Amino acid sequence: MTKITRATIKSFIKREAKNGNLYVKQESTFDGMVDCVMPTADNFRKVDTINEDDKNTLGIAGFWLVGGNRDYYKKYEDGKYTGYEVSNPCGSCLIAIPKTESEVIL
Repeated sequence: MTKITRATIKSFIKREAKNGNLYVKQESTFDGMVDCVMPTADNFRKVDTINEDDKNTLGIAGFWLVGGNRDYYKKYEDGKYTGYEVSNPCGSCLIAIPKTESEVIL
């Protein structure tokens, strides 16, 4: 099993965005009103463009990389999507691609 790194995530994003097959889901975000990370009600939404010049979000709304060894990555898979979960002090999000019809578990 290989270690998931920032480079792994960025490569996955770049490749799948080029294919027009990338989706993001924000699971939680930092809320200054309560001074902690709170869950959000979000669904997967298609990523239309990325901006590699923005090193923290890559231009993707609901996606953050904070760096400094404060990002945690793990594989993500459910019945419809496969990709990665990213967690850090800003919250957590899923960056994924839809499974093919033969892979979908109903």
